[in-house]
Amino acid sequence: MTVGRGEVYENPRCRERVVIRTPAAETGGRRTIMDVYVEPGGAVSGAHVHPMSEERFTLIRGRVAFDVDGRRTVLDQEGESILIPPGAKHRWWNEGDEQSRHICELNGRADRFEKLVLRQLFGLAQDGKTTPEGMPHLLQQAVTTLEFQDVLRFTTPAWPVQRLLFGVLAPVARLMGYQGCNPEYLHRRPSEIAELEPLPDEVAKWHYSENRI
Repeated sequence: MTVGRGEVYENPRCRERVVIRTPAAETGGRRTIMDVYVEPGGAVSGAHVHPMSEERFTLIRGRVAFDVDGRRTVLDQEGESILIPPGAKHRWWNEGDEQSRHICELNGRADRFEKLVLRQLFGLAQDGKTTPEGMPHLLQQAVTTLEFQDVLRFTTPAWPVQRLLFGVLAPVARLMGYQGCNPEYLHRRPSEIAELEPLPDEVAKWHYSENRI
């Protein structure tokens, strides 16, 4: 089942609510654009890299902090943005006292990103099958990481160690019934269909001028 405009996906572990603005299905699988709402204390599930994808985050409101290759940056003004190139180690979190909202635009492998993050990782979190931070447990992580290694790789432990460890664990995990992407999550309906919240004029102007939204 493809992801559609206005669909809402939620990760209770990460305190994250995603509303689809432009789904990969409308861009030939190349790009997805999402409104991301994060409650205070919420954060992405772990430091990671996108080997073949570029991400841009644009703040709408609140205060969101980023660690990119060990360098800390805080977005706290409407319209501020940060570009994450392919292969850069990064993580982000809501550093404010109110719900934050930012636009996340991912270019490259967007259809597979939606399948991994919105379907598999969010589904696991909804079912309580992750750590409190939203990370899959070891056997699940082994099969999911190997299946989606072109899309996202968590950075701990180091990738060569993960490849060796998961290469050993994945056959065992599959025998126990673990799947890289659970078919149930692929067909799980979004929590709701929402009306897209308008973008501030300056943010909309930048996005539309680049034919991004």
